[in-house]
Amino acid sequence: MPKGEFVRAACEGQNEISSYFALREQIGIGVGDLLEAKVEKGKITFTPKSVIDREIAEGLEDLRKGRTYGPYNTAGEMPRSLHQMTRKSHIAPKRK
Repeated sequence: MPKGEFVRAACEGQNEISSYFALREQIGIGVGDLLEAKVEKGKITFTPKSVIDREIAEGLEDLRKGRTYGPYNTAGEMPRSLHQMTRKSHIAPKRK
């Protein structure tokens, strides 16, 4: 399929959009790949994403919102901090 050629895609059930194999092959995506959808001026743009991209974005959001711990002066301070947080949150282990 030549670059810049328009192709049709179809909306299907369960939030699926189907397109021609040649189009998917051209941009390097396959069945089950993640796509980020962006709407601008009445057009939808899909950008291939990986699970790692999403996890990095979530981590950066945590940093922006101050959801971090540390810094620690020693390696031993980190597990002590985690144990203290667990005690403070009153999370008791499940008993069988």
